[in-house]
Amino acid sequence: MHGPIPQLSLVRRLGRDEALIAAGGLLCGLVLWSLGLHGGPPLFGLPAWLTLGSLTVMAGAELLRRRAPLTALAIGTGALAVDLSTGTLIATIVMYTDLVYAGVLYGRPAAARRIPRACEIATLVATLLALALMRRPEGLMIGFVMAAITIAPAWTGVSVRTHRDAAESARLAAERTALLAELDRREAVGAERARMARELHDMVAGHLSAIAIHSTAALSIGEEAASREALGVIRENSVQGLAEMRRLIEVLRRADENSGEPAATPTLDGLDALLTHARAAVRDSRFSFALRDERGPDPLPAPVELAAYRIVQESLTNAVKHAAPGEVTVALRRAGPGPLTVRVTSALGEGVGPRAPGAGAGLVGMRERVALLGGRLTAGPAPEGGTKVWEVRAHLPVDSEELP
Repeated sequence: MHGPIPQLSLVRRLGRDEALIAAGGLLCGLVLWSLGLHGGPPLFGLPAWLTLGSLTVMAGAELLRRRAPLTALAIGTGALAVDLSTGTLIATIVMYTDLVYAGVLYGRPAAARRIPRACEIATLVATLLALALMRRPEGLMIGFVMAAITIAPAWTGVSVRTHRDAAESARLAAERTALLAELDRREAVGAERARMARELHDMVAGHLSAIAIHSTAALSIGEEAASREALGVIRENSVQGLAEMRRLIEVLRRADENSGEPAATPTLDGLDALLTHARAAVRDSRFSFALRDERGPDPLPAPVELAAYRIVQESLTNAVKHAAPGEVTVALRRAGPGPLTVRVTSALGEGVGPRAPGAGAGLVGMRERVALLGGRLTAGPAPEGGTKVWEVRAHLPVDSEELP
């Protein structure tokens, strides 16, 4: 019910604009005629009233300038020929220049290419004929007048049409880019959640296996000390497994039975290997990589350690792709039982282009990981030591009761 209304309004507005142009041109021509401001006497014995007839026909052609521009131009060309032979009104000529402009701007692409060429040829022929018939330099004035009437509006239409088509192409390209970016974002979120579901599943399965083994030992061994130790291990694995199972439920996806064996879950002990890999990947002596590990002796929950590892991994990958030459620092900090802070900084240069293409899905994945753990993540330029660096900072809750 509501779709055609804007289009109908646009059509009415365009028709009103064309009617105003036609009425204005006709009125101006009548005023000029009444004041005697027109050309010389008619040629070839034609009646003078044909000047007003050509003016009226030209105004009627203006009504078709947008809906049928080539038809309007053909009608206007005939009216102009009659006008030039019967005295000439400047209003008729001005309306004809508008028809040439509209024919290029609103006509088919082939017509937009041919009309300027036709105008150039017509101007050249008129100039040569005028020189041949008059045999005086004043014949060149006819060429200048023809160029002003035909060539100037035609090439103006070409310029406007070129800019209009370029703007339309840019708009379509922007829409396609936005659509692809949204699809990439959704794919990155889905892939990251699916990967986390597989990783958490593996960790929960390990905790349940440990519980099964130690509960069997507690039941089969009659020693009180051994049973108490086994029960302590069971409790610890139960608490950790329960916390991981809560997050597993949030990101649960249908299991792919044909995906093969899951890979081993990485830990923060492997950060040295990540930095070594980054050094080998960048292959630039101006880069340096440093690790500052201030986690303390307390162990981290497996989901937190995995998320921290993945954040560092993705940040180093982005640094290898985008960072300016300088130091890349990985800092892990935890004060007592508080949250784990992961901070990765790299040099931020002016106008440094990426060394490798990227879709921007890594930052989406990091945000998803941190959000699922109930933490916070920031990424962007930050001041440090009088300069600006690119900083990725994540705060990850560690206490099992604080985890979502």
